[in-house]
Amino acid sequence: MRRLWTSWLDTTSVLSFAILVTFFSQIGPSAGRAEGLSAPTGDVLLTISGEIAHTNAGDTAEIDYEMLAALPAQVIVTSTPWTEGETEFTGAALSDVLDMVGAQGTILHAVALNNYLVEIPVSDANDQAPIIAYLQDGNRMPVRNKGPLWVIYDFDDLPGDEEIYFVRAIWQLSRIEVR
Repeated sequence: MRRLWTSWLDTTSVLSFAILVTFFSQIGPSAGRAEGLSAPTGDVLLTISGEIAHTNAGDTAEIDYEMLAALPAQVIVTSTPWTEGETEFTGAALSDVLDMVGAQGTILHAVALNNYLVEIPVSDANDQAPIIAYLQDGNRMPVRNKGPLWVIYDFDDLPGDEEIYFVRAIWQLSRIEVR
């Protein structure tokens, strides 16, 4: 009887251990934290928080110029109320940036360096527009010229009331909270 009990205990222990190993190998490394995102190597230009799956600084994603420039570049040539004539903007599609961090919300709270806040519906983001522009006419944008990041729509080809999109075109973008 004692030998039977020992065999049963050994089998149960081995099975329990195997189940625990399987469980923790599936969720253990990621329990309590999201999947990692490469750390920025340069100055952080954009911090994304909220409902995101991929982070690199606690519960946030910090993004530098190189990380944005590594995404497929989109170019929008458009006129704006803030520039003379048509201007060429180059940047990453907002949808690509949201994919990079695994965004799962419906509203973006976009915040500028001066704490100006706008709401951008995630439904605005498609493969090409809006973009998070990091170049204007081929040059990086300094803070004094609405940089370093500017949310740009193709203002010359917008559906509906363009004023809505003018409000969403936040310059000096520094943070996005996904809700």
